Amino acid sequence: MTKITKVKTGSKFEEIASYSRVVAVDNWIMVSNTAGRNPDSNEIPEDVIEQTDQVFKNIERALEAVGSCLADVVRSNVFIQNPDDIHRVMEHIGTKFRGINPATTATCPPLGSTAYKVELEVTAYRGASEAESEDIVIPQ
Repeated sequence: MTKITKVKTGSKFEEIASYSRVVAVDNWIMVSNTAGRNPDSNEIPEDVIEQTDQVFKNIERALEAVGSCLADVVRSNVFIQNPDDIHRVMEHIGTKFRGINPATTATCPPLGSTAYKVELEVTAYRGASEAESEDIVIPQ
Protein backbone atom coordinates (compact mmCIF):
# COMPACT_ATOMS: atom_id res chain seq x y z
CA MET A 1 0.00 0.00 0.00
CA THR A 2 1.23 3.50 -0.85
CA LYS A 3 2.31 5.63 2.09
CA ILE A 4 1.92 9.41 1.91
CA THR A 5 3.64 11.62 4.48
CA LYS A 6 2.89 15.34 4.68
CA VAL A 7 5.15 17.64 6.66
CA LYS A 8 4.31 21.14 7.83
CA THR A 9 6.71 23.59 9.47
CA GLY A 10 4.14 25.75 11.23
CA SER A 11 4.47 28.55 8.68
CA LYS A 12 1.40 30.78 8.52
CA PHE A 13 1.66 30.59 4.71
CA GLU A 14 1.20 26.80 4.82
CA GLU A 15 -2.01 27.25 6.78
CA ILE A 16 -3.34 30.16 4.69
CA ALA A 17 -2.73 28.38 1.38
CA SER A 18 -3.39 24.87 2.76
CA TYR A 19 -0.19 23.21 1.61
CA SER A 20 2.59 21.07 3.04
CA ARG A 21 6.30 21.91 3.02
CA VAL A 22 7.00 18.31 2.05
CA VAL A 23 4.89 15.56 0.57
CA ALA A 24 6.50 12.14 0.36
CA VAL A 25 4.76 9.44 -1.65
CA ASP A 26 6.66 6.25 -0.89
CA ASN A 27 10.23 7.20 -1.93
CA TRP A 28 9.28 10.24 -4.04
CA ILE A 29 9.66 13.49 -2.10
CA MET A 30 8.39 16.88 -3.25
CA VAL A 31 9.55 19.97 -1.36
CA SER A 32 7.46 23.10 -1.89
CA ASN A 33 8.97 26.30 -3.19
CA THR A 34 11.24 27.40 -0.35
CA ALA A 35 12.43 30.90 0.48
CA GLY A 36 15.44 32.03 2.49
CA ARG A 37 13.59 32.95 5.68
CA ASN A 38 15.33 31.66 8.80
CA PRO A 39 12.62 29.63 10.61
CA ASP A 40 14.14 30.34 14.05
CA SER A 41 14.67 34.10 13.78
CA ASN A 42 12.06 34.76 11.06
CA GLU A 43 14.68 36.96 9.35
CA ILE A 44 15.46 37.06 5.63
CA PRO A 45 19.06 37.91 4.72
CA GLU A 46 19.43 40.92 2.42
CA ASP A 47 22.20 39.32 0.33
CA VAL A 48 21.04 36.96 -2.43
CA ILE A 49 23.82 34.41 -1.73
CA GLU A 50 23.05 34.41 2.01
CA GLN A 51 19.39 33.86 1.11
CA THR A 52 20.42 30.97 -1.14
CA ASP A 53 22.38 29.41 1.72
CA GLN A 54 19.32 29.72 3.99
CA VAL A 55 17.12 28.19 1.27
CA PHE A 56 19.41 25.15 1.22
CA LYS A 57 19.37 24.89 5.02
CA ASN A 58 15.57 24.96 4.95
CA ILE A 59 15.39 22.33 2.21
CA GLU A 60 17.90 20.05 3.93
CA ARG A 61 15.88 20.32 7.14
CA ALA A 62 12.71 19.42 5.23
CA LEU A 63 14.34 16.44 3.52
CA GLU A 64 15.75 15.16 6.81
CA ALA A 65 12.21 15.14 8.25
CA VAL A 66 11.34 12.31 5.84
CA GLY A 67 14.64 10.43 5.98
CA SER A 68 16.21 11.97 2.91
CA CYS A 69 19.06 14.32 2.08
CA LEU A 70 20.23 16.82 -0.50
CA ALA A 71 22.13 14.09 -2.36
CA ASP A 72 18.76 12.44 -3.11
CA VAL A 73 17.55 15.45 -5.15
CA VAL A 74 16.82 14.56 -8.77
CA ARG A 75 15.05 17.76 -9.89
CA SER A 76 15.21 21.43 -8.91
CA ASN A 77 13.36 24.54 -9.98
CA VAL A 78 15.14 27.79 -9.16
CA PHE A 79 13.25 31.08 -9.04
CA ILE A 80 15.42 34.22 -9.01
CA GLN A 81 13.68 37.57 -8.62
CA ASN A 82 16.31 39.70 -10.39
CA PRO A 83 17.75 38.45 -13.71
CA ASP A 84 20.99 40.29 -12.86
CA ASP A 85 21.52 37.76 -10.02
CA ILE A 86 21.08 34.61 -12.11
CA HIS A 87 24.75 33.88 -12.84
CA ARG A 88 25.91 34.46 -9.24
CA VAL A 89 23.08 32.42 -7.79
CA MET A 90 23.42 29.54 -10.25
CA GLU A 91 27.19 29.36 -9.70
CA HIS A 92 26.53 29.17 -5.96
CA ILE A 93 23.83 26.54 -6.42
CA GLY A 94 26.35 24.63 -8.52
CA THR A 95 28.58 24.35 -5.45
CA LYS A 96 25.67 22.87 -3.47
CA PHE A 97 24.68 20.39 -6.17
CA ARG A 98 28.22 19.45 -7.33
CA GLY A 99 28.22 15.69 -7.86
CA ILE A 100 24.43 15.48 -7.40
CA ASN A 101 23.64 17.11 -10.75
CA PRO A 102 19.82 17.17 -10.67
CA ALA A 103 17.77 18.19 -13.69
CA THR A 104 17.35 21.93 -13.11
CA THR A 105 15.27 24.80 -14.45
CA ALA A 106 15.97 28.43 -13.54
CA THR A 107 13.52 31.24 -14.18
CA CYS A 108 13.17 34.89 -13.17
CA PRO A 109 9.51 35.43 -12.26
CA PRO A 110 8.22 37.87 -9.67
CA LEU A 111 8.18 36.16 -6.26
CA GLY A 112 5.65 36.50 -3.44
CA SER A 113 7.55 39.39 -1.86
CA THR A 114 10.31 41.71 -2.98
CA ALA A 115 12.20 40.58 0.14
CA TYR A 116 12.61 37.17 -1.48
CA LYS A 117 15.48 37.18 -3.96
CA VAL A 118 15.65 33.44 -4.60
CA GLU A 119 13.40 30.45 -4.00
CA LEU A 120 13.91 26.78 -4.78
CA GLU A 121 11.69 23.73 -5.03
CA VAL A 122 13.05 20.23 -5.32
CA THR A 123 11.99 16.70 -6.02
CA ALA A 124 14.00 13.93 -4.41
CA TYR A 125 13.93 10.17 -4.53
CA ARG A 126 14.77 8.61 -1.16
CA GLY A 127 17.87 6.49 -1.69
CA ALA A 128 18.97 8.11 -4.96
CA SER A 129 22.24 9.10 -3.29
CA GLU A 130 23.05 5.40 -2.84
CA ALA A 131 21.83 4.22 -6.24
CA GLU A 132 24.10 3.32 -9.11
CA SER A 133 24.38 6.33 -11.40
CA GLU A 134 25.52 6.63 -14.99
CA ASP A 135 26.66 9.92 -16.52
CA ILE A 136 26.17 10.32 -20.26
CA VAL A 137 27.56 13.23 -22.23
CA ILE A 138 25.75 14.08 -25.45
CA PRO A 139 28.12 15.63 -28.01
CA GLN A 140 27.10 19.08 -29.18
